[in-house]
Amino acid sequence: MDSAWERMPPPVAGRAGDEGGMMPGFANHFATEAVPGALPLTQNSPQKPPYGLYAEQLSGTAFTAPRRDNLRSWLYRLYPSASHPAYVPFDQASHLRTGPFNDAAPTPNRLRWDALPLPDEPTDFVEGLVTLCGNGDAQIGVGIGVHLYAANMSMRRRAFFSADGEWLIVLQQGRLRIVTEMGVISAEPEQIVVVPRGLRFMVELPDGAARGYVCENYGAAFRLPELGPIGSNGLANPRDFETPVAAFVNDDAPFNVIQKFCGSLWTTTLAHSPFNVVAWHGNLAPYRYDLRRFNTINTVSFDHPDPSIFTVLTSPSDMPGTANCDFVIFPPRWMVAEHTFRPPWFHRNVMSEFMGLIHGVYDAKAGGFAPGGASLHNRMSAHGPDLASYEAAVAADLKPHRITDTMAFMFESRHVFQPTRFALTTPLLQRDYDDCWAGFGKARLPPPHGRNRGESA
Repeated sequence: MDSAWERMPPPVAGRAGDEGGMMPGFANHFATEAVPGALPLTQNSPQKPPYGLYAEQLSGTAFTAPRRDNLRSWLYRLYPSASHPAYVPFDQASHLRTGPFNDAAPTPNRLRWDALPLPDEPTDFVEGLVTLCGNGDAQIGVGIGVHLYAANMSMRRRAFFSADGEWLIVLQQGRLRIVTEMGVISAEPEQIVVVPRGLRFMVELPDGAARGYVCENYGAAFRLPELGPIGSNGLANPRDFETPVAAFVNDDAPFNVIQKFCGSLWTTTLAHSPFNVVAWHGNLAPYRYDLRRFNTINTVSFDHPDPSIFTVLTSPSDMPGTANCDFVIFPPRWMVAEHTFRPPWFHRNVMSEFMGLIHGVYDAKAGGFAPGGASLHNRMSAHGPDLASYEAAVAADLKPHRITDTMAFMFESRHVFQPTRFALTTPLLQRDYDDCWAGFGKARLPPPHGRNRGESA
């Protein structure tokens, strides 16, 4: 059989190419083939699939999950993915710091980190991963892990997948070309890519060095949030999500595969490329979304709204309205609220908040929170604008004002984030972070006329 890469260059290190087409829609049931006639019609598993391909189902949910939640795709490939020797432990001492999240004690303190530096030595995406924090337990399918990546080399004959959760990759610097079993996705900063649990992929760097964030979701798969009183439109529109068409590599040279399983890394070697899916159909697939297409909802009267109106994707938990993880963004937008403190207010939250910054300045932090950096405010940790941001906001002339040149995001979870030992000992940790709330003066009450009813003796 001829290779189907005529319209798309093969995954060669450092080489970028057109992904060969994208299909719009969120969680649609797609059908795509790289070779005409490769996709069986009317049934999923014929006795003899076309061209001698192997039929294989990739399940993202239990077979008996409700239809509205059920995720699965049928793949038709050159070799069955079961054709590999046993996995053996992978030396991860200098690679992914991963769960369970018990190598350091949890802390109620507010934490902030500088950006992960770009590597000096040749480092690919897997080698450039470090885990900053996480919660829950991948083994029982609850919680998330938060990783950073910094790489300067494309993956070479190496694929990766996580059996623990789906990967939401937030690009901060440098484009990525992500080759998956189901097609190829090219993405740039201000775009995200979501790779389903168990799907093998490799990352190429068309521009050289790249850096960003990863949310590894152990729980229910990300979905679009309910809109409620907002109505039928707004926030992230389903049509703006894009899934790649089928494409494959007809290559029988050895290929290394690394998987993350219950918090540990394992490796095996295939006798062929794992990217050999010639056709597929289903609703479980990788996808890309451009954060600049988000339809921001905001107040047009008074008061700063809850950040939930900026939710792009959500992973629900067993407690209604309380997410295993919400992916929230703070994009460019108009601020028009009258007689209102416009930045995010001071608050304490039952949810735990991990924030990152793709570019620009976050409107509640005048300094110290740099692109590529991160902050963590765990459950009931008091936080809000720093002194400079507060003073500027209370003195501002409340004319309509557009916030430009910014893109911040948040992974918000019902579970407390537990930092890794790396996160608590790295020089990237800003040990003076609490100082940004120093210097606030005492509120000025009017002179007393007798004792106020709320004043103690």
